[in-house]
Order: sequence, then C-alpha cells, then structure tokens
Amino acid sequence: MNEPEKHRVKFPACAPYFRCRRKYRKNEVIMKKLLLSVLIITMLVSLTSCGGTNKNDTIVIYDGQYSEMQIIHHMVKILVEKNTDLKVEIKDEMAPVNLFNELIKGSSDVMNSYDGTLLTTYLHLDPSDVPSDTTLYDYVNEEGMKQKNVTLLDKLGINNTYTIAVPMDIAEQYNLSTVSDLVTVADQLVFGAEHDFFTEEGSAKFNPFVEFYGLNFKEAKQLDINLKYSAVESGNIDVTVVYATDGLNKKSQLIILTDDLNFFPEYNGALLVKADFFEKYKATAPDLEEVLASMSGIFTDEDMINLSYMVDVDGRSVAEVSEEYLQQKGLLD
Repeated sequence: MNEPEKHRVKFPACAPYFRCRRKYRKNEVIMKKLLLSVLIITMLVSLTSCGGTNKNDTIVIYDGQYSEMQIIHHMVKILVEKNTDLKVEIKDEMAPVNLFNELIKGSSDVMNSYDGTLLTTYLHLDPSDVPSDTTLYDYVNEEGMKQKNVTLLDKLGINNTYTIAVPMDIAEQYNLSTVSDLVTVADQLVFGAEHDFFTEEGSAKFNPFVEFYGLNFKEAKQLDINLKYSAVESGNIDVTVVYATDGLNKKSQLIILTDDLNFFPEYNGALLVKADFFEKYKATAPDLEEVLASMSGIFTDEDMINLSYMVDVDGRSVAEVSEEYLQQKGLLD
C-alpha cells in the first residue's frame, strides 16, 4: 500500500475521536456554566444571611433531667411562641453541668437554673463568700457576669434547695427532725443519692456535706436518679438528698429534715442566659425581655410540688401541665 493510501485509511479511523472530543468540550462548557450558576447562587445566599436583613428566629434550649426544669422550659416555649415571632427548639436532656457548658459555648440560649447552683457548682464559690450586706442572688449575678458573662433573670418564686430526707418509719424509729439528729445514728443508716450529688462539681455536695455535719454513714450508695425513690421505698437506702419542690417527695411520704446548721444555700429558681441574649433576638422579638419577665414570681414551692407530682406520679405530659398552669395564671388567652 502506498503512502497516500495509508493516510486515507487512518483519517476515517480518527474521525470518531474528533467528534467525541468536540462533544466533550461542549459538555464541559455546559458543566462550567452550571457550576458558575450554582456558585453565584450560593454566594448570594451567603451574602443575604450575613446581611442586616437576616434575623435570628429560633431559641435553642437543652432540656433538663427533672420534671421541674422541663416544665419551666416548656413554659418558656409556650410564652415565647405565643407572644413573639420566635420559635423555641427544646433538644435532648442533659445533666445540669452539661447544660451550663452548652450555654457558655453558645450552643443553647436559655436554661432553668438556681442561684445556689450558679454559686457552688458553676462558679465554684461557697455561701460563705457572699458578703453579709448582699443577697446570694445579687452576689451570684454580679459574679456570673464577671466570670462567665451570664445573668439570672427574675426569680421564678421557688426555692428548690437541697434537703435531706428520710422515710417516715426511719424518722420515727430514730426520732429524727433535723440533720444534726443524724450524727449519733448515721453509722446505722445507708445514704443513697444520684451520681451528681457525689461529684466534686460544687461545694454543696456529699463530701463537703458529711464533713460539715460530722456524719459517718454505714454506707453511701450512688444510684441512677430514676431509681432513687424506689430505693427509698424498698428500704435499700435510709437517707437521701432531694430537691425541696420535687413531687416525688410527696408520693414517697418522705420527712424533710431541717438543715439546722444551714449547710445548703438558697436555690432560688431563675432563667439563666448569656449577657447578649436579648440583643441577639432584638430584631425578631424586641419585646422578648418583657415576655420572659411575665414568669417572674409565677410559682410557689407548693405549686411546683403539685406540678411535678402531676408529671412524675399522675403521668401527665409536661406540655399539658405547663399550658394548663399558664392559663390558670392568666398568661394565655
């Protein structure tokens, strides 16, 4: 075969290659245009979200492990969503220390707390640090702003302090009415409480407590919080620590021992927020502070005992109990 014939044979064999290449280049141009369009749209969305027209529209709350905290959080949700354009998202339950850490990190916006908890557990201070000329609530608010940039809103009306409790038969058998009465009989009794009370997070916990009162219990058991009351009722433990406004105290007919040496501080309930909380949501809810202020003094200790009893004993939903109480207080139409 001569040279020209070779070229005539090769040229047709290459034609499909050039046609594929032109098609590929055409598709490549189309893809580049599409990618450019997506990039432009993404940039526009990003610019819009960074601009002044975007508003924070969702308050995030991580829920507590106790019905009291859950009730208060749901009341916040109901009132905020009723009276503002904000939504409230209540997320997973957490232990109090974890709730506080999420608030500090900015992962959440609001949490129910107590001035005594902020003092001892979160700021690692002691009731003896509170000056004689100021209240624990005022002092801890001042320190909270200095150390963690957080502030407690108005008191809710409850003092949910730690209290030491015993079953009725134990109180009668050992003639107990104060914590000091335990000193001479503690070596015959088993103390039990949830894990959180045995941590070193704060001064108002187990080791400082027994050292302060000079108590030497026969045994100290750490329990899952959900098993504590059943352990008391079954006689597996004789003494425990409870929250003053817990409805399960009523169910188990526990006798609250007077903290006669005043070891435990006040635990006045209040919503805890970061200092910039209201500014953050000002564009969407300029009256948010007024809405939350409507919860000021809304409870008594007895009210909260009854509300938590409805949830923990009667089995009613937190949402239902919360809404019903707000209606009774005239905060819902």
